[in-house]
Amino acid sequence: MNRIFYKHYIFLEFLNDLIEENLTQLKNINIIINIHKNDKKSLENELSIIQFARKYKIPFFFKNDYQKCIKYNSNGIFIDSANKKIIRPIFLKKKFGVIGLVHNQLEYKQKLKQKCTLLMLSPLFYNEKYSENKILNILKFNNKKLNWKVDICALGGVNLRTIKKIKLLNIMSIGSRKFILNPKIKKPAYNLM
Repeated sequence: MNRIFYKHYIFLEFLNDLIEENLTQLKNINIIINIHKNDKKSLENELSIIQFARKYKIPFFFKNDYQKCIKYNSNGIFIDSANKKIIRPIFLKKKFGVIGLVHNQLEYKQKLKQKCTLLMLSPLFYNEKYSENKILNILKFNNKKLNWKVDICALGGVNLRTIKKIKLLNIMSIGSRKFILNPKIKKPAYNLM
């Protein structure tokens, strides 16, 4: 049986023992630091995520914060759908990744202008952030990305119940926010699919 090693993009706001254990179980992971505040606790969380990522040689990205990308020499930036700024990574490493979040064709065109090399298409499955009529599911997801000329990552509602459906998508990347908080992840992710 051929095993598919998906790239996992994990959104983190903090670390704890469960998250650290789960992250070390997954293969081919990338961390998106999803911290918006600059208070003492948030900065401590940010530094602990960066130290963890460097210790395990995990690529890490900052959400919407170009200055922190420069300061901490990150592997790239994650630009959410509301951010329309053009990123010019002239002071950064050559392989600086620009990831964008999209929900529709209009946002897709905007993210191409922002030179995104990977787009997270959301929401794939049901989650508490989106109502049932806003989710894409497999068919709409595949149709929406059909003529897109950039790598696509599935985001939204990925959990132990839905992860096996990822095989029905022609993608190599999965993004998640809460999946990593599940105490049942005790084996590499390819075994979950």
